Amino acid sequence: MARSIQELERNHPCFGGCKFNAGRIHLPVSPGCNIACRFCDRSINDVEQRPGVTSKVISPDEANTFIGRALELVPSIKVAGIAGPGDTLATDYAFETFRKIGVEHPELLKCMSTNGLLLYERADELIEAGVDTLTVTVNAVDPQIEAQLNDFIIYHGKKIEGAEGAAILIENQLKGIKKVADAGVTIKINTVLVPGINDHHISEIARTVKEAGALIYNIIPLIPQHKLSDIPKPTCEQIEKAREEAEKYIKVFRHCAHCRADAVGVPGLSEYSQLVYQNRLNVKNTFSHG
Repeated sequence: MARSIQELERNHPCFGGCKFNAGRIHLPVSPGCNIACRFCDRSINDVEQRPGVTSKVISPDEANTFIGRALELVPSIKVAGIAGPGDTLATDYAFETFRKIGVEHPELLKCMSTNGLLLYERADELIEAGVDTLTVTVNAVDPQIEAQLNDFIIYHGKKIEGAEGAAILIENQLKGIKKVADAGVTIKINTVLVPGINDHHISEIARTVKEAGALIYNIIPLIPQHKLSDIPKPTCEQIEKAREEAEKYIKVFRHCAHCRADAVGVPGLSEYSQLVYQNRLNVKNTFSHG
């Protein structure tokens, strides 16, 4: 059953209106990825506050145990989310986890993040698993621009580079967004804002994803690292300009906390992941989806 936007605004930290009362737990069950973003640096560590980072990867069988711990500490948790540290559709673990959550904790909203490469072909599984909200990272709708942000994709076991791979990614994202949105799943779009590459392209992304069925749009400033370490992070002015461009077409979310893949608590108010996910690793390595 589709959740109303009013319910999501009350109970989901990524849909506004509840920043200081609704909590979430991210379950890091998805280890592998199938695209090579040039700004992405996934890590297992205990010190960084950014998407793509976790202290450990857990199994679907462990998920309800960690949810139980989290609810004891934060009874206001309303959302169980899976945002990595890899892509949620690259393996079956996220779907297995959501099925188990649906039995033990049917009251929780089920939220998933993905790069969307496999979204169209796995849409029926996503719907069957009862996912309520889906975040898709769409950094461009022009393959020539996307190719500057993503070196290659791994698609059906084949490595496809450059604009050819980018075109497949974009087509599958947009077809998948439409299919899932038509089934009643609420869609949020994340775009990593990269000065000099896609900053002039934001209005086109926003218009295109809105037409495909997305409801809300979130701009994430680039974290300069990996192969894009030489590009400066966007200024506040650049971020605000991008938001204004997007807002011509779609509602813009302005309170993103750039949560880790193992975040627990109320964004901006509390963080209990160290107590929930014990035996953490202190490894300093140094991603920008989420």
